[in-house]
Amino acid sequence: MAPAGASLRAAVLCLLAWAGLAAADRVYIHPFHLLVYSESSCEQLEKSNAEAPKEPTFTLVPIQAKTTPVDEEALREQLVLATEGLEEEDRLRAAKVGMMLNFLGFHMYRMLSESWSTASGAAILSPTALFGTLASFYLGALDPTASRLQAFLGVPGEDQGCTSRLDGHKVLSALHTIQGLLVAQGGASGQPRLFLSTVVGLFTAPGLRLKEPFVRGLAPFAPITLERSLDLSTDPDLAAEKINAFVQAVTGWKMNSPLSGVGPGSTLLFNTYVRFQGKLKGFSLLEGLQEFWVDNTTAVPVPMLSGTGTFQHWSDAQNNISMTRVPLGRSACLLLVQPQCMSGLQQVETLSFQHNFLTWLKNLSPRAIRLTMPQLTLQGSYDLQDLLAQARLPTLLGAEANLGKISDDQLRVGKGPSQILQ
Repeated sequence: MAPAGASLRAAVLCLLAWAGLAAADRVYIHPFHLLVYSESSCEQLEKSNAEAPKEPTFTLVPIQAKTTPVDEEALREQLVLATEGLEEEDRLRAAKVGMMLNFLGFHMYRMLSESWSTASGAAILSPTALFGTLASFYLGALDPTASRLQAFLGVPGEDQGCTSRLDGHKVLSALHTIQGLLVAQGGASGQPRLFLSTVVGLFTAPGLRLKEPFVRGLAPFAPITLERSLDLSTDPDLAAEKINAFVQAVTGWKMNSPLSGVGPGSTLLFNTYVRFQGKLKGFSLLEGLQEFWVDNTTAVPVPMLSGTGTFQHWSDAQNNISMTRVPLGRSACLLLVQPQCMSGLQQVETLSFQHNFLTWLKNLSPRAIRLTMPQLTLQGSYDLQDLLAQARLPTLLGAEANLGKISDDQLRVGKGPSQILQ
């Protein structure tokens, strides 16, 4: 089956949504006892708050300072190692977080795709990275910002007591488990290995002090945290150029969708960079460039992959769409949802949000198919502040946000990209 020409937006959603989840659904399951503080933890927390000295802080070195390049093989090994000896509670916690991030991810992707409706290119979003970014801010927040973030993440605060409060460390640990299970099982059963690298960039105005416990607490979500200071106010475009050059030099990733101008008045930029790499078993690159139709009248020459095998497939005659599941491993797949005509792409996306993907997957059945598709290299970025504004929460991380666990200084979170995906 050679896919009809179309934008890859629907396929992009499926790739990143399913790659980011080890176990996921779109509905909540109560209670959240695995994610909130236990009574013993609350007692210990109260005791430590009463006895502990002021949290240590530090200033960031200038962005010109060099650092060790990112070793993606080492990051993969760390994730795989983290899955060894998992207890049942760890898996249950990861499953609950997977459900929550999937629900939030689909909701936010819908808003993102609507904002891209008149723009060229694809809307790309990783639910895991989005949820991890918000959970990281929760880790650094105090009330009322912490309570608002907890509710947005999907955990009701109930009586606002300690045992109803979300434990940010447990959430980030569960995200680490999800990512570890993905890459650990990606190379199972003869499948090519998967790579998932998450890097956080913390960029502050000179002299601003960050709290050490907050930065250390980010490690489960992003084992590589790049902390640097630079002037964010005098020339926002120049600041953006310096950040792009620094991140590209450290990661080695080509930034086709780099950070643009930094918002005026910003004192902190929290950027999440994600790189996901996977290979399709049994596929080979066709010789030369092949025509791929991007609409009814336009074809572009692109590298094409082809493979023949038995894939899980389903054709929906009522909605004029077909679906093919291409495995990337035991925990990840590329789900290709294809309209039967070019004008049906918007309908595909609408149906994607009206139906539960797990319900759709139950309709799949084995079918011998020769599948031809473009070799995918996808990259995009978006601004979390813009998404929050679309969600009618423009002040959640605004100037009045209480982020006292990140810094004692007054913070203003800038409008840089909260995510760049490759």
